[in-house]
Amino acid sequence: MCTVIITVPSDGSQPVRLLAVRDEDPGRAWNRLGAWWPDEYPGVVGIRDARAGGAWLAAAPGERRLAVLLNRHDLSDRPDHAVQTRGSVALESVAGRSPGAQPPTRGFNLVEVTAHTARVVSWNGVESWTVELSPGTHMIAHDDVDDPATARITTWLPEFRAAASRLPDDAAWWNAWLPVIERSADLPGDDPAAIIRRQSFEGIPSYSLLMCVATVGEDGLEVLDAPFTTPGEWTPEPLG
Repeated sequence: MCTVIITVPSDGSQPVRLLAVRDEDPGRAWNRLGAWWPDEYPGVVGIRDARAGGAWLAAAPGERRLAVLLNRHDLSDRPDHAVQTRGSVALESVAGRSPGAQPPTRGFNLVEVTAHTARVVSWNGVESWTVELSPGTHMIAHDDVDDPATARITTWLPEFRAAASRLPDDAAWWNAWLPVIERSADLPGDDPAAIIRRQSFEGIPSYSLLMCVATVGEDGLEVLDAPFTTPGEWTPEPLG
């Protein structure tokens, strides 16, 4: 189950800033940030799932749109053959096509960012809803935005909010948040409060594999990725 931390500015001259950690089966092949869909989604870059061809994170720098997809528990009784892959959801979002009221996929939380604004579109297989993110710092995982029942949010959101008040204006703003993640990494990977995950979900390994940071504002969109050299451990490569 992935994690997103996002700061929405109250001042329109400032950008939205986002840090995302991806959790996935370490045996499932994926590709680093790149322009993997030149024909269907020209100008779009993202983190590609090599098996299904979709995206976990997608960005359209020219349109200043970014989307990150997090899995959410599906409450429907639909069989597997009746649903489609979630891989196109983020790609469609940055192409300007947000999910409809009844997406044909399993449940998800979709973080959608444009210059200075952000929202989360949620779908649990039965109903969908949208939360517009107010100015400030928020966390999203596998349930609701800033969910008080999600241990990693109740444990670390206050620290991310405190650190957000010290985010520098320079290009490496995320350095104010990295110490919080480093402290969280002292927890075992299967601890409910852990951000860097190393666990199994319904028999499938789910390890933290990489981190992405993104800045989306009037001046443009920048996104960087940093794979973890050891899945499930806080061992990020340099962002780039």
